[in-house]
Formats: sequence, C-alpha cells, structure tokens
Amino acid sequence: MKAFINGKIIKEKEILKDYVLVFDETIQKIIPNEEFIYRKNIELIDVKGAYISPGFIDIHIHGSGGSDTMDATMKDLQIISQTLATTGVTSFLPTTMTMNWHSISQALETIRKGKNSKMPGAQILGAHMEGPFISEKYKGAQNPNYILSPNFSLIHDYLDTIKILTLAPEKDKDFSFIKRMKDQKIILSMGHTNSNYEQAKKAINHGISHVTHLFNAMSPMHHRKPGAVGAALESNTTCEFIADTIHVHPALFQLVLNIKGLKKVILITDSMRAGCLQKGIYDLGGQKVIVNEHSARLEDGTLAGSILTMNAALKNILTYTSLSVCEAVRLVSLNPAEKLNIQDKKGSIEINKDADLCIFDENYHILYTVIQGEIIHRNV
Repeated sequence: MKAFINGKIIKEKEILKDYVLVFDETIQKIIPNEEFIYRKNIELIDVKGAYISPGFIDIHIHGSGGSDTMDATMKDLQIISQTLATTGVTSFLPTTMTMNWHSISQALETIRKGKNSKMPGAQILGAHMEGPFISEKYKGAQNPNYILSPNFSLIHDYLDTIKILTLAPEKDKDFSFIKRMKDQKIILSMGHTNSNYEQAKKAINHGISHVTHLFNAMSPMHHRKPGAVGAALESNTTCEFIADTIHVHPALFQLVLNIKGLKKVILITDSMRAGCLQKGIYDLGGQKVIVNEHSARLEDGTLAGSILTMNAALKNILTYTSLSVCEAVRLVSLNPAEKLNIQDKKGSIEINKDADLCIFDENYHILYTVIQGEIIHRNV
C-alpha cells in the first residue's frame, strides 16, 4: 500500500488540497489529512505540492523513443510503453499506418500480444488502425501505394484488437463497411478524407462517431463548402486534437472547445518514433522524416506525425485557452476513457478505479507515473 501526501488531487470538477490519496493496484481512499491514520504497511510519498492527476491516455500514437508500432515487435512496443510512461501516459492505443497489408497485419498481431501482456510502462488497450482505407488527396504522410478500399475480410481476424479505425468515408460508397464495423462495436473515425460536407454528414449518420486529428488531412472548411471539418464541428462526434501549435494554430484551440464542448475534445500526440529523442533523420513507413526541435516532416515539407508529448499538449492547451487544470486534464484522461468505454476503471481519480496516476509540477514536468499501483517512473 502507498499514499501520496501534500499534493493537489485533480478530481473531475475540483482540486483537493490537504488530502491523502491511498492506493495499491486500485485507489483505496481519498481522505482529509486529519482523518488519515498512518500504518506501517503504508509507504508515504511526499509530492511537495505537485498535482496528482489521473494517468494520461493517448488514443493516437505511432511511436516514441526510437520505436514505431509498424516495427511490429514486442521489443519496440515495450520501448514505446516505457517512453510514454515518462510523459505521464499510463495507457495507449498503438497506431498503425498505411503500408502493405502484411506489415499492418503483423503490427496488429503484435499489438494483440501486447494488449494481453503486462507492459513495462504504459499499458496497451488495443489498436488504432489509421489507414489503409483513406483518401489519396489527403493521405498526409501515408504511402499512397498501399491505399485500399474498405474491406471487412481483411480486418475480420483483428476485431478483438482494433478499438478505433480511421477511414475516409467517401471510400465506402454505400456505407456498408461503416455499418458493419459499427455492429462490431469498433469506433469509426473520419480522417484522411476528401469527403464533402454532405458525404461526411451521411457517414456520421451511419455510424462515424469520432474524428481523427481535426483539421489535419481532411477537406477544409470554406464558407460555401463546409467540408469534413464543418461536419465534424457541427456534429456530435468526438474530435482528436494535436495541440502542438504546429498542426493547428493556437488561435483555434479555444474556438474548437467553444463549438464542441469540453466532453467532445480528446488531446492526442500522433507522435512518431522520434518522440522524446533528439533532432535528426528518422523513418516513417519507409519514408524519410526530418525532425527538428519543433516538428517532423517528410522531405517535401508534409507534416509526418508529431514529436509532441502528452504533458506538453496539456501545457499548451492551458496556455492558449481559458480552461482550468481540472478541465484540461479531462481532455487527456476521462474523455479518452469514456470514448473507449473504460471509464469504470480509468480516466479519473475515484475509489476502486485503477491506480493509474501521474504527478506533475507547475511546469508540467512529470515527477511520478503510477500504473495499477506500481511506480513506473520517478524523476525527483
């Protein structure tokens, strides 16, 4: 048993000061200091005024620490898992990309194995399958040679592993694929799409409930052609958001929150293998990526994922919006948990929920990361 003392506990709607958080694998007690009775079997950890937050959940992450999901080995998933834990992430969806189908299937097989294993850091909740059912025009940094039309038979064997599937809805002419995936309880996300407003709205009505990195790699919003962006903003979908100030101008951060509401925005990193590493030349799906201090780009200048970390995303959203700390933390914890329907176990600090926690200071540096009660990362 462990207990965090002298911290600011971030609850859904308030911050508790002068409280003790007691936990083992799950959260046992949240009690005022004066009611806490010390026992010898409890390890006391003084966090010295830092924030005690629910662990972050990244639902769109390709790689970090020099490894990528498409490397398709347990060793690489373990490296990503360990690296993410240093940024406050306690669980994640390794995200595939458009490559040859053999490579995608190998990655999904490895994710399945990781999902059913204890990882050394952040735990794997399943896969986010981004492509290959996407638009050629808005492929982003995905390889156009491997783009396919939606095909249920390809993914049938991985329904137990795929949690989110990104596709361009215009590729599914009669929405039969979308309807079938919805029946399988897979979260369908609109992304890398050239759909017009009308097509996007119809797809949403047929089962699209999520939007992959809003604004990026999709038909933009024009006052006469609202496009996929217009449909995403108008609808009840949840929207991923890369808050690195590069993929989306910070002037839009507050606007999106005003339009969508607090519960419909989920911060992601969309990080590639260079996350948490130095600038240099890296690989993404067989393509050369040039990484500097701020961004990752293909040789033609196309953004190739990000090098964002989740604690930096949290800092940025607080810098450029009027959100409180409680509200901002929701975007990286409870919102993704609710989207994945795991809010009974993760996403907020409540008694009997998993003790998935991260502790950060006033500058959003991660001091501790706790996963199911085990201190995985310590930087104090």
